[in-house]
Amino acid sequence: MSATVNGILVVYNHPLERNAPTIMEHVDAFARHSRFRVWSVNTELGFPRSLGEFDFTTIVLHYSLFGNAPFMLDEYFERYLGRSNAYKIAFFQDEHQFCRRRFDFVDRYEIDCVYTLLEPREWDRVYRRHTGVPKLVYTIPGYVSDDLVARAAAITVPDERREIDIGYRTRTLPFYMGRGAQEKAEIGRGFVERAHGTGLRLDIGFDEASRIYGDAWFDFLANCRGVLGVEAGASIFDLEGVVREESRRLLAADPDLSIEELSERLLDRWEDNIYYRTISPRHFEAAALRVCQILFEGKYSGILEPMVHYIPLNKDFSNFADVVDRFADSEVRRTLTENAHRDLIASGVFSYERFVASFDEELLALGLSPALDEALAAVVAADLARDRRQREGAVRLRAATLGRPFPGRGPLARAVRPLLGRLRAVYRRWRYRRWERTLEPKAGG
Repeated sequence: MSATVNGILVVYNHPLERNAPTIMEHVDAFARHSRFRVWSVNTELGFPRSLGEFDFTTIVLHYSLFGNAPFMLDEYFERYLGRSNAYKIAFFQDEHQFCRRRFDFVDRYEIDCVYTLLEPREWDRVYRRHTGVPKLVYTIPGYVSDDLVARAAAITVPDERREIDIGYRTRTLPFYMGRGAQEKAEIGRGFVERAHGTGLRLDIGFDEASRIYGDAWFDFLANCRGVLGVEAGASIFDLEGVVREESRRLLAADPDLSIEELSERLLDRWEDNIYYRTISPRHFEAAALRVCQILFEGKYSGILEPMVHYIPLNKDFSNFADVVDRFADSEVRRTLTENAHRDLIASGVFSYERFVASFDEELLALGLSPALDEALAAVVAADLARDRRQREGAVRLRAATLGRPFPGRGPLARAVRPLLGRLRAVYRRWRYRRWERTLEPKAGG
């Protein structure tokens, strides 16, 4: 029999190696700010041995689980989820892709609430038409963390001491996401092409190799007077799951197809079918570090206003000279960066603390209480922490040994792989039988 734990289980996926900090800021915000007790489990480490012994009153499925297909939940997590009587909340991002799989997941596991980047005017056409989810809540991709505020306070330097005039990093996104998704790379390329002769010191990259992660990203940004930017999101929402596959088929047949040619043959009929654009955590980071933002024109979730928080750049670059002139004025930069810091950071309106407070209010309105059996909570914390340490140790050891190239690794791996596969199958069957005994059948199921 499973023990009922009055608290929140946050299930997420995050590789142990270095990654963008925004994922863990979002994950950690629940434990840091919620009135409810929170435990988190990383599916990258596999299903914790003790998790089947506990049934939480609330389960949060983090957006990091759903970025790729198949989703980052193995059969054991799915079985646990299907058996649970918890109030189930899914946070989704990148909702423009894997829609059919996402809709099936929502209904199969009886998700009670979805936090979505879709604006409310699109809810009927997406979730209410294709799922039976009872509750939808509008959210944005990320908020302002305490760590960001502290980091910015420690490394922000005056404008005149910064060595880079305009910096930028992004990746080029797949064509099937539509013309809107190409803007991330287009603003970088277009700016570089037109900046010759302006005297601006640029550090702009738009491929995966140029990406910067961790503290190095904030150090880079803090050394920039200005940064480029666009709205996050996509201009094609692949509801039927046909655009992605058909575009891949066409590109496989002709890898030299341009976005214009692919749009004419396929994409144009889908462009702007569902509005899916939003502000990005990058805009909050720039505001925290007082970096002047030069952004393609857009809505930015109604949060950023042109010439209040940023310098607007037309998407055809027709006002490029005017943008450069405005950016060259140190007083303009100072005014815009101070406005952005005041409204986005210092106000606290977009802090994780306030976001989690609103999240808690949703749970309290359902009649859930933060009251807790402290003795049981201590057992849960100790068991999950033990499982995590063991799994992290095993994963790191495997990466440091079998994952490292050495002479003869190929033949050895080919010889050992079948044996490891059989051992894993035996272990999975053992765990399955164990969870059959420990997982409580779902009421009415």
